[in-house]
Amino acid sequence: MTTNTLVPVLAALGDETRWSILVALGESDASASALAGMLPITRQAIAKHLAVLQAVGLVASARRGRELRYRVLGSQLSETARKLEQIGADWDRRLVAIKRIAEEL
Repeated sequence: MTTNTLVPVLAALGDETRWSILVALGESDASASALAGMLPITRQAIAKHLAVLQAVGLVASARRGRELRYRVLGSQLSETARKLEQIGADWDRRLVAIKRIAEEL
């Protein structure tokens, strides 16, 4: 995952409504109408948020009868978590090096 792909994913995750949608979909697949019944948001707003989540690869849709149901793509969330862990580890290594240099002075 590159910065070009990480930034849009983090921007999508940074929205409280989209986060709530992901949490709800983590419990079970759902349509936009079903999500609108669970959350204090209109179906149209849910559909717009789902489009953002789908564009960055966090959710996928599948037609089930007349309904379009959405599900969370755990692989993208896992990849994002791995990248954030890597960034954190890199910073930890830098801080240890800075501390060592400061102590040697």
